Amino acid sequence: MAGVKGQVQKRGVERRRAMVDAAIELFARQGVRGTGVAAIAERAGVTPSALIHHFGSKDRLVQAVLEEADRRALERLSATTGDEPTLDQAFDWFLRDAEHTATAERELAALHTTLTAENLEPGSVLHTWFRDRGRALRNHLVSLFTRAVADGSARADLDPAVLAAEAAAFIEGAHLLWLLDPEQVDLTAVHRSYFEGLLARLRP
Repeated sequence: MAGVKGQVQKRGVERRRAMVDAAIELFARQGVRGTGVAAIAERAGVTPSALIHHFGSKDRLVQAVLEEADRRALERLSATTGDEPTLDQAFDWFLRDAEHTATAERELAALHTTLTAENLEPGSVLHTWFRDRGRALRNHLVSLFTRAVADGSARADLDPAVLAAEAAAFIEGAHLLWLLDPEQVDLTAVHRSYFEGLLARLRP
């Protein structure tokens, strides 16, 4: 029985992944508001009732998609850096993550940008999620810059909070420019130029 149960669970995980992947593709192309549950279910090869059974609601599916995007990014990060990466390690990860996004995950990047724009107003469904995600990113960057000042790898006159907001703004803005005009904007090259320049500015 244990083997049968394991196979059922595996099929359930695979079906859920197929639904999330279908949602990523359709949300990125049509936006969340322009994509219905039925279209996602059809794309994933399941019934609308099966999709609702797995996620409970469309809003929960949207959140699952966003969490999957972050899970993939954190998986790549944890594979290459420790719990407290140095400036060089962190900046190298941002560069490689940009390269990965440009070659393999344009749909997720487009989805992130689309959903951010759709949830700018307080009270919208995912406003709090995006706000808290942005704060978490800036807090991680503040910790990175603070450690760099403490260990002497960065200048002591720096303001970690300002640098964190600057770096986060660059990342979001660079992705938007690239999504709008990928033929003219090289996402990896722009990241390399920015973080190399930032590293030079930070050195004592």
